[in-house]
Amino acid sequence: MSELLSKSQVQSEELEVLLKEREAGNVEFILVDVREQYEYEHGHIKGVDLLKPTSTFQSWAEDFFNENKDKTVIFTCRTDNRSGQVQQVFRQNGMNNVINHAGGIVTYRGEIVKG
Repeated sequence: MSELLSKSQVQSEELEVLLKEREAGNVEFILVDVREQYEYEHGHIKGVDLLKPTSTFQSWAEDFFNENKDKTVIFTCRTDNRSGQVQQVFRQNGMNNVINHAGGIVTYRGEIVKG
């Protein structure tokens, strides 16, 4: 499982496996949804730890970086466009363990939570 956390992106099927492994205590990572509040409420991946909308990126990015720079973080969004951009910014600033959820929630077949 740890090999999945060393990649620059994970597919939806891999994310499902990682979430199960995290629940079992075998891996550690933070799953961050970077969509907007209304999108998140419409449905999000069960296991998302934080909602950090890209529209407010400037207000949360520095603190998030400082608090999590040594942790493994997976960013997700609707299709992987925004999460890929967020990943790139953090990576360019020295955060090495950032992973993009390729395909985003539209390709995710695991459990979705509404509300």
